[in-house]
Amino acid sequence: MNGSNRASIRPGMTVDIVLKQDQRSGKLTRGIVKDLLTKSPAHPHGIKVRLADGQVGRVKSIIDGQPAAEGN
Repeated sequence: MNGSNRASIRPGMTVDIVLKQDQRSGKLTRGIVKDLLTKSPAHPHGIKVRLADGQVGRVKSIIDGQPAAEGN
């Protein structure tokens, strides 16, 4: 799944993002979504999210479409 539609991304999902400093190289960072930062329903470069560890970037792919269970 791609990360350009806000409706397909929920907190707790595992995603691959591109951090701002990695945009040129395209290096992906994997993490769990904490917050959705893009307010519009779609964005051509990916929905901007904050991961559980505080890193911010645009979603390039959704790894696990199910939110992580509470307590994990």
